[in-house]
Amino acid sequence: MTPSDSADSAGADPYAELLDYGRRLGAGLDHLHAGGAPELAATAREVICRADKLTLYRYLPRVAAPQKTPLLIVYALVNRPTMTDLQPDRSLVRGLLDAGLEVYLIDWGYPDRADRLLTLDDYVNGYLHDCVETVCARHGLPAIHVLGICQGGVLSLAYAALHPGRVRNLIPMVTPVDFHVPEFLLTKLVRPLDLELMIGTLGNMPGPLLNFLFLSLSPFRQGRQKYVHVADLAEDPGALANFVRMEHWIYDCPDLAGTAFREFVTATFHDNRLVRGDFEIGGRRVDPARLLMPMLNIYATRDHIVPPQSSQALRRLYGGRDYSEIAFDGGHIGIYVSRQASRQIAPAIADWLRSR
Repeated sequence: MTPSDSADSAGADPYAELLDYGRRLGAGLDHLHAGGAPELAATAREVICRADKLTLYRYLPRVAAPQKTPLLIVYALVNRPTMTDLQPDRSLVRGLLDAGLEVYLIDWGYPDRADRLLTLDDYVNGYLHDCVETVCARHGLPAIHVLGICQGGVLSLAYAALHPGRVRNLIPMVTPVDFHVPEFLLTKLVRPLDLELMIGTLGNMPGPLLNFLFLSLSPFRQGRQKYVHVADLAEDPGALANFVRMEHWIYDCPDLAGTAFREFVTATFHDNRLVRGDFEIGGRRVDPARLLMPMLNIYATRDHIVPPQSSQALRRLYGGRDYSEIAFDGGHIGIYVSRQASRQIAPAIADWLRSR
């Protein structure tokens, strides 16, 4: 029996498979080089104002008569808000615009050592409040809609509890609330950190280090498996471009202002104060019972970063009468960039706001 006969009897020839994998991988690299760097955050927008590292953007409407009350997107301090507009055909921002909304977004920028003493009070009662006031003034309204994403959802909940008259409708999205549910693996990774030593030594929380913690939640898939499958995208330049966009977003990690990071981790991952009812910002208690405005809580059922059980805890803390939930069948990232999400999430948000 020849070696080829042996390979045929056992199935596909491993040498041929290896050669084909190399060919496809080479073809994919050629497509990437030919296409250049893919563009992120391509939806047309304008700068409304800047403050220190922060930029407030307004997206240009895509319908003739958008809804009168604008929506402000408050992204997390972690990673970059380009996730909301990562791909032209699967963009949360573009979906909201196409659904008839007027959309603003806060880009927190890249904090440096000069920002190490910024507190949660600075972010919530300072920067965030100023952005809300700016949008309200531009539209001549006393209150606007607020969509808070992940950690930005926690900041939005705090802001709405402290300034309830400025938030007409509140939409937390994949937002952690109960940080001590057993499924919250990130809590188990973060709590052992020596915050005083880390922040005292470094000044800020390095973005790449925090990103390493997130990648550690799914080490094989994020560190190895996805790169093996790059060759499967070789014949599809569009899919390759989307892969590169995602990789760029994953590793685009701003540092976090040291004092604010320490305050946030202590109040949430360590002490779970939002659930306990003793979370304070700027000397004022963040009381979820003051959240009386209509609320749409959106979470992902297969979220490996913010487990749905953590987000669902908001139902029992909410003090109002108009509470709704959307359980998206997907993950923490898929809720922004999957085809299913592009068909469901933005239209559902627009419909919910339109009815209120």
